[in-house]
Amino acid sequence: MDETVKPLRIPPQIPCYADNHNIFHLVQSMVTHLIIAQPDDPISYLISLLQRSSMDIPRVMLLGPPSVGKHTVAKKLSAELRVVNVSRDSLLHDQSELGMQARQYTLTGQEFPVDLLVRLVKKRLNEIDCFNRGWVLEGIPQTRLQALSLQQAGVLPEHVVMLEAPDDVLLERRRGKLIDPLTGDVYHQTFIWPSDNCIAERLEKGRGLSEEQLLANLKQFRCESTGLGLAYQHILKTINSDQPHEDIYQQVLAYVQTRRRSRTPRILLLGPSGSGKSHQARLLSEKYKLVDVCCGQLLRSVAADGSVLGQKIQLYLEEGRPVPDTLVLQVLEQRLSQMDCVCRGWILHGFPCDLLQAKSLQESQHQPNRVFLLELTDDVCLERITLRATDPVSGERFHAVTRPAPSSQVQNRLKTRPEDSTDAVTHALNQYRMQSAAIQSVYPDAFHVNADQDPHSVFEAIESRLSTE
Repeated sequence: MDETVKPLRIPPQIPCYADNHNIFHLVQSMVTHLIIAQPDDPISYLISLLQRSSMDIPRVMLLGPPSVGKHTVAKKLSAELRVVNVSRDSLLHDQSELGMQARQYTLTGQEFPVDLLVRLVKKRLNEIDCFNRGWVLEGIPQTRLQALSLQQAGVLPEHVVMLEAPDDVLLERRRGKLIDPLTGDVYHQTFIWPSDNCIAERLEKGRGLSEEQLLANLKQFRCESTGLGLAYQHILKTINSDQPHEDIYQQVLAYVQTRRRSRTPRILLLGPSGSGKSHQARLLSEKYKLVDVCCGQLLRSVAADGSVLGQKIQLYLEEGRPVPDTLVLQVLEQRLSQMDCVCRGWILHGFPCDLLQAKSLQESQHQPNRVFLLELTDDVCLERITLRATDPVSGERFHAVTRPAPSSQVQNRLKTRPEDSTDAVTHALNQYRMQSAAIQSVYPDAFHVNADQDPHSVFEAIESRLSTE
């Protein structure tokens, strides 16, 4: 190896640029398509991929038990998104040898072998209309084995919807099922009735499974549903189908229209003192291996390292004066530019505290791509902070209400920090309220989270917003 070659250094502004232009998602999508398709001419294949109108073509699986309404939702969804609706019935129209084999199994009342189903599905999804426009796969797969086999073959949806309803509701739907013989659309005497009288007049009673067959199929589906859901657990949304059809459809459409991006998390937590920013940052750091950047702790750490910058900061800390923004931003620039923050992502809290700081952060190379505002009333903030104290022996922090000291001996030696006094906290809260509206104007897309609930619920609310746009 040539020792004169310098290692590649990734500029800190690259992640921001890549996020703003969806570069990470584009590269991931291209590599995924390339590995799945394994074309003979990879370069030509990638060029054709990039020439498509969109790299974000819908790839949806719509699953659920018999009579849950998959066909009606799939047909409407396909029309709305202008994608191809692929069902088991449509696969039987394939005129190739695979299609002929599938029809033979159907004529004899047998289930398709898994390998035949997978080959049929993959063949159909690789055709030009599905490739360019996207697809909704209706009622496929039905078992965990089929799901895993499809995954192994490279059939990877972006969204999976599982429609669910109680068995008695599904039986009632089967009894009242009606079919439009011209379009194949499904209606029902109670649940879905056509607004056009001409359509209503030509409806015919739906043919299909007997009640005994439906019950047998429902039992089989219930046995498979848990494993089927686990195969797609990270992209699965279960929707209650025992509600008005339009409500069901709108929930499906809203989920399918969400986009999940691969991005390096750069999270900013805002909120008043006592809202739980430090605790949520620790939880996020532990689960997602992000770098927890507490501005106050960072300044104290730099002040203690003996550097020239640290000596300047130490003077302000010793005198109890606020550290100038120029020094704070310099410290943050150094920390957020380190490779652990660039590669793994970070969670910043304790900064910004006013409009100027927020604008300075936004104009730097380290803009956050997720901002969460933890909302809490002043009364609750005061209760959380002023009732807490620290054991100088163990260093543990206790709270008079939520975590009292384990013994009178520990209680008697607890110390309250000066900054946790009622006057100090009230002053800090007043300062926050004066600045919060201005800071929020810099982050109009911030997610508002109710922090007056247990920490796990707050964490779940934050976590649910990390990967969706």
